Amino acid sequence: MYNPIDAALVSLSNRFGINDFMLRYAICLLGSFPFNAILKRLPDKRINLKCIYIIGVSMLYLFGVLNLYEGFRTLFISTMFTYVISRFYKSSFMPHLNFIFLMGHLAFNHLHAQFLNPSGETGVDITGSQMVLVMKLTAFAWSYHDGSYVKEKAELSDYQKSRAITKHPSVLKFLAYAYFYPTLLTGPSFDFADFDNWLNCEMFHDLPESKKPRRRLHPDQRRQIPKNGKLAFWKMLQGLGWMFLSVKSPEYVNVDYMLNFEKFMQKSFFYRINYMYFLGMSFRFKYYAAWTIAEASCILCGLGYNGFDKKTQTIKWNRVQNIDIWHVEMAQSTRELLEAWNMNTNKWLKNYVYLRVAKKGKKPGFRSTLFTFLTSAFWHGTRPGYYLTFATGALYQTCGKIYRRNLRPIFMDRDGVTPLRYKWVYDAVCFYVIKLACGFMVQPFIILDWKKSLQAWGSVFFYIHIGIIVTLVLFKGPYARQVVKFCKSKQPKEQAIMEQKKLEKQVSTSSTSLGDIISDKHAYEEKNGSEAEMNLGIPAFDSYHMEEAKEAWEDFCKDYNEWREKNGLEIEEEKLAVAFQRFRDELAANPGRRMSFSSYR
Repeated sequence: MYNPIDAALVSLSNRFGINDFMLRYAICLLGSFPFNAILKRLPDKRINLKCIYIIGVSMLYLFGVLNLYEGFRTLFISTMFTYVISRFYKSSFMPHLNFIFLMGHLAFNHLHAQFLNPSGETGVDITGSQMVLVMKLTAFAWSYHDGSYVKEKAELSDYQKSRAITKHPSVLKFLAYAYFYPTLLTGPSFDFADFDNWLNCEMFHDLPESKKPRRRLHPDQRRQIPKNGKLAFWKMLQGLGWMFLSVKSPEYVNVDYMLNFEKFMQKSFFYRINYMYFLGMSFRFKYYAAWTIAEASCILCGLGYNGFDKKTQTIKWNRVQNIDIWHVEMAQSTRELLEAWNMNTNKWLKNYVYLRVAKKGKKPGFRSTLFTFLTSAFWHGTRPGYYLTFATGALYQTCGKIYRRNLRPIFMDRDGVTPLRYKWVYDAVCFYVIKLACGFMVQPFIILDWKKSLQAWGSVFFYIHIGIIVTLVLFKGPYARQVVKFCKSKQPKEQAIMEQKKLEKQVSTSSTSLGDIISDKHAYEEKNGSEAEMNLGIPAFDSYHMEEAKEAWEDFCKDYNEWREKNGLEIEEEKLAVAFQRFRDELAANPGRRMSFSSYR
């Protein structure tokens, strides 16, 4: 099919030597701003008109600018599966089945893109959009489950209650949510409750009337969405700056030079490890550009609104913030870096994977950690480079926690809060080490290929892996107690604790009743158990022991056997049959319109 927009873009790309991929994505990202200027001025109560407008712009992007007819089919299959199964399949198993299908569909397309239809640097790959869509659709299924199938609302957390959906949306509204054009290609993901509140303008209920702009044609009336053009413009300029850097940086640092073993190895070891850091940083520029511009677009249309602060009389616009660039670049630990990177994916993994896998009445344990780690890795793709980065990142995060626990207190006063004179030395070393380690670990994420990734690591002698092994041998090996004891002997806070324990011991020998209380205190302090820190699904390997893994497996087998004894499979098959019949009945009841397009009945 002839596409005049596609033909014009191809001609423009060839004529001026512009990267075709960058040109199309830039048009979609920047084109959202003029479209948003119209969207935010549509009548507040014309919900269907807004939805039609959103879907129309998205179709212009997919069919016109990107020329992705097959890509649309991919997105449409996932979208309609979630819509149909959540609407007709009345079962608490619904969000699980929805998750399995969506992740399986995504995995199929990852494999197809990797082996059957590699996109190359200039191609447009729909799997990026599908990854964002998977987050939105799985979150929707769980939110609808919470609002419709959970009878005891006390079982839900405050977050789950705030996101719960009690009424199934129309097809029109659901498609507008799934294909919201400012975030269609790059994200960020957001919950349906936020989208619905924005669409109905209920999101701005706490905003004073004085902060709402007056309508030009009707000065006596006010628009619900406050003015935010300056902030959106500033964010957009930042995004353009990052986009410029992402285009220019390959002229100075690039993968080809690093993989040219003869030339690269002629440089010093110090040069090579720092080159990897700058290469990793230049790779992040495109994400900074895409996420910052998408956030600016969401701010302009009002979706970025996150409440009005009465104390400071300011509006917060960080609802869909996906990246904190300053904290990513200035991070002194892996945890701090991951918390600031791809923030909405972290929220999705925590609220719709990590906490959902945990058994009711119990804190998340080994099962939640393992499932979240696998989900994150599988969600990113099937290329070996992802798994090399994630596995190394998990090990490195363990080492980071070890050093923070044993070395950092040496530079802190007895209260554990006040820094000592040379604490800045510790901070500077941590800052530099995390930069080098991050540059090393992300190389497979950039290269993706197994052999080339190992070649890149080999050019710096796998020095981070060697550091990980040495750390684990020291702090987890046969001499771990002596090493830890030596570190504690240098910690002012630990010295104070030891002095206090000596005093308590002296007191306990002279007072029987008080001695019993002190013994109970010591026994309580020895118990430690905390939730694993999960960022992008990367756990610290020292969070759980084999006993916990064995216990999690036994719980899983027990739950499965109970479900099977209660004829769980047969019951779910009956529910699926009922869902299919409901679907057929609605089609038969609306032969002219088919399914209700504007409302759910």
